[in-house]
Amino acid sequence: MFTKAVVRSPAASFAGGLTRVDLGKPELAVAREQHEAYCQALEDCGLKLTRLAADDQYPDSTFVEDTAVLTSRGAVITRPGAPSRLGETEEIRRVLLTDYERVFEIHAPGTVDGGDVCEAGDHFFIGVSHRTNEPGANQLAAFLAELGYDSTLLDIRGLSNILHLKSGIAYLGHRRIVIIDELQDRKEFSGYDLVHVNAAEAYAANCLSVNDRVLVAAGYPALQRQLRDLGYDTIDLEMSEFQKMDGGLSCLSLRY
Repeated sequence: MFTKAVVRSPAASFAGGLTRVDLGKPELAVAREQHEAYCQALEDCGLKLTRLAADDQYPDSTFVEDTAVLTSRGAVITRPGAPSRLGETEEIRRVLLTDYERVFEIHAPGTVDGGDVCEAGDHFFIGVSHRTNEPGANQLAAFLAELGYDSTLLDIRGLSNILHLKSGIAYLGHRRIVIIDELQDRKEFSGYDLVHVNAAEAYAANCLSVNDRVLVAAGYPALQRQLRDLGYDTIDLEMSEFQKMDGGLSCLSLRY
C-alpha cells in the first residue's frame, strides 16, 4: 500500500519541454487543471502528497517519476537521459532523504529515467531505451540487488512508438500486467497474466495501480471496460496536455 507521493505542478515553461509526438502545443492552464485532478485522485486513494513548486528552469520537471526509483526498502536517485533534465534530481534528493535511510545514486556514464522501471512485486523490469542506457540499467540492477530485489533488463530501443518501458506496460499486482501489442510476446513476460491493449488505445497502457484503485487515461473505453470487467475500481483522468509532451499517468508522481 502506498501512503505518500511527490508531485510537481507544470511549470510556465512546460510547452518548451521534450516531446517526440506532434499533437500540438499544450495549454498550460488546462495542464494545471488536469494535474490538480490527478493530485486529487491520489489523495482519494489515500496518499499524502508532497507538492513541489513549479520550476520554470526545467520544462519537463512535472514528470517527477523519471528522477527516482522508489521501493519499500530504499531509493535510487536517477540520472535522467536527457541533458536538459539533469538538474531535476536535486530537490527530489532533498525530499527523499527525509524518508529513506538507504539512498543510492546513478552515476555517469549511466543514465536512467524512472519511466523505464516497472516494479512487479519483488521483481523489476528495467527498460534499456534512448533515455536509459546499459551502464545505468546495470547500476540500477546492482542497487536493487543490494535491496533484495531481482531484475530483468529489456532492450526497447527498437520500438519507435514508446519513449519509456512504462509507456507500454503497467503492473496491476498479483502477476497481472497491462501491455501493448509490441511487447506481449516478449519472453520476459511469460508466466504473467497479460491484459492486452489494442493498438488504437496504446497510450492508455500507462495506467497506474494505486492501492485498491486504477487510474486510467480518459477516452480509452476498451481498456477501461476490460479493467472493470476484471473487477478493478477505475478513476478516469483527462491527460490530453501531458500526452502532447510524451507523458503519462505514472510520470506525474513518485509513489511510496
